[in-house]
Amino acid sequence: MEQLKDKIRSHGIVLSDRVLKVDAFLNHQIDPVLMQAIGREFARRFRDDGITKIVTIEASGIAPAVMAGLELGVPVIFARKHQSLTLHDNLLTATVYSFTKQVESTIAVSTQHLSANDRVLIIDDFLANGKAAKGLISIINQAGASIAGLGIVIEKSFQTGRKELEEAGYRVESLARVASLADGAVQFID
Repeated sequence: MEQLKDKIRSHGIVLSDRVLKVDAFLNHQIDPVLMQAIGREFARRFRDDGITKIVTIEASGIAPAVMAGLELGVPVIFARKHQSLTLHDNLLTATVYSFTKQVESTIAVSTQHLSANDRVLIIDDFLANGKAAKGLISIINQAGASIAGLGIVIEKSFQTGRKELEEAGYRVESLARVASLADGAVQFID
């Protein structure tokens, strides 16, 4: 998606050969026009897949997921990383490790919102090693729902996430595939 690549080139900051900072438009400050375009693109790619729900993980996946949900006309569920007074019973849970935050979290979705009748599109901001995606897949599998695929805003293709997910039989659609962050420069695949 050229619009996204252009935004990464102009506003993304390479912090290391493994870390790309995109807080100017995706995971701190949000560019709503770009998010709308991202939602449309995910909807275009998955429109004919019978999606009934979109699942993401808080917090950075929420904006693109909501925009895709709006375009597809389906609800969006976000896996919570923190317990709350209202989310404590009948939970589907998984443990995920965040490379960026260097922390392990238990994520949870209420069984009230996800069932075996659902066909799910997973949307997330980044794909690197696939830990968040695998956690969401676990939760969806616990519900007995089917997975149409994964929509990724930015994929770090030099890491193993895509390969592992595809080898497990999942469709991965990434809007920007980063080949390298070497020497402080973003290089894209395609």
